[in-house]
Amino acid sequence: MANPSRLRAAALTVTAVLLSAVLAGCGEDAKDEDLTAQKLSWKDCPAPSQAQGGGSAPSPLPGGTEWQCASMKAPLDWDDPKGDTIDIALIRAKASGEASRRIGSLIFNFGGPGGSGVTTLPAFGADYDTLRTRYDLVSFDPRGVGRSAPVWCENDQQLDAFFQQDATPDDARERTEYVDNVEDFNAACEENSARMLPHVRTTDAARDMDLMRQVLGDDKLYYFGISYGTELGGVYAHLFPKNVGRAVFDAVVDPTQSPEQGSLGQAKGFQLALDNYAQHCVSQVEDCPVGDSAQDVKNRIAKLLRDLDRKPIPGIFPRELTQTAATTGIAQALYSQDFWEYLTEGLEQAYDGDGQILMLLSDSLNGRSQNGEYSNLTAANVSINCADDKPRYTTEYVQQKLPEFRTASPLFGEFLAWSMISCTDWAVPGAAVHPDVSAPGSAPILVVGNTGDPATPYVGARRMVQALGKGVGVELTYKGQGHGAYDSKNKCVQSAVNGYLLDGRIPAAGTVCS
Repeated sequence: MANPSRLRAAALTVTAVLLSAVLAGCGEDAKDEDLTAQKLSWKDCPAPSQAQGGGSAPSPLPGGTEWQCASMKAPLDWDDPKGDTIDIALIRAKASGEASRRIGSLIFNFGGPGGSGVTTLPAFGADYDTLRTRYDLVSFDPRGVGRSAPVWCENDQQLDAFFQQDATPDDARERTEYVDNVEDFNAACEENSARMLPHVRTTDAARDMDLMRQVLGDDKLYYFGISYGTELGGVYAHLFPKNVGRAVFDAVVDPTQSPEQGSLGQAKGFQLALDNYAQHCVSQVEDCPVGDSAQDVKNRIAKLLRDLDRKPIPGIFPRELTQTAATTGIAQALYSQDFWEYLTEGLEQAYDGDGQILMLLSDSLNGRSQNGEYSNLTAANVSINCADDKPRYTTEYVQQKLPEFRTASPLFGEFLAWSMISCTDWAVPGAAVHPDVSAPGSAPILVVGNTGDPATPYVGARRMVQALGKGVGVELTYKGQGHGAYDSKNKCVQSAVNGYLLDGRIPAAGTVCS
């Protein structure tokens, strides 16, 4: 997920679980306090807040281990570490193996940016149970996210309208309306979250992680970053190379790209995923219900979107399925091959004039629960991306680039091109054109790329390895579909990752799993 209509770097594990606002944590005085010496008070976890996505308190792991939650104080402003603090929300499941074999805490970031690690880790905790034999599994809500001093922008009703808007304007009137909507969203962020906006950069979150490492009692950081979590991990390695223990990057963000290049790469990635979906559908034993050939599948989807641009269809009452909502719903389904069946059902339904399934998929990507409440996923995503990304693009520039984006993806190109104006009038200047992840002196980092990944295209893994520097990044390739590799359940990938994190066995560079 990305800026309001940008699909950048959204981890499957975040979008799959996002189906009372907590604004606590700002304003405490930390003067004369050594934050590295603080003791965490672990307690039973409460039900997730609205900012985290709502729902029920996490259930115990299959073996009965209970999840525990705590909050860690961190400086609001890392340039003033003795000043005011915020609370960073944490969750853990304690290691299951013998105490003598425990390595430390394995910290997860599942991506976004803007996803709540406190809600995501327990939703998928069983998938990492092998790693729990030697680690406490730990995740957190990064600053600005969930229970960690969350940023807020528009309210639920405003967001419903925002996600219904025409995000691929065709004429001057539609362009003006789209720009006005983005400006209104950004103004709401400044009005409701001005205090936090300068302090949600990825470099701030990386410093929080190093404080977390110390508070958890580890000499080194043991880390599993997915999607945007790979960017966060790379920034951490750059800032603290000597503190890196064993780290894995899965679904890798290309750290060498500008926001424009990232959006263009994503257009190609989602188009590839759509091509693969269409080919898979027509290659099944039974007839593909949404097209007679792979090209016919894509042609019919394109026609559906054109028709929706002219006349939306009923979605989830009282909302209609617009072209924009359908596009985001299709994109959500392309994050995992497990979702392809829902895409087929949703398309069949939409062709018959019913947009419910595609709208449910769109809601999941946007962080909307069935009760109509939004998490702060979008607000945090925009705030973090705009604080990180220096370039500011104009509508005139986007119009010049539309042909290139359409060539990259007839379906997603315009949508991703127009999303580039999301930060144009942002209240806080962006930090850099792209993150610096060079990490000379770091321990090896296992970098896992998936050849069929739509959101973080495969080329990003190779570029992350190169950017980390000689002797640091070790590339592992998974020839598969969907966003990420470890959660695909591929035994080759899981064996390589588990072997490194548990036993320090780094696979040979260039290893390929299929």
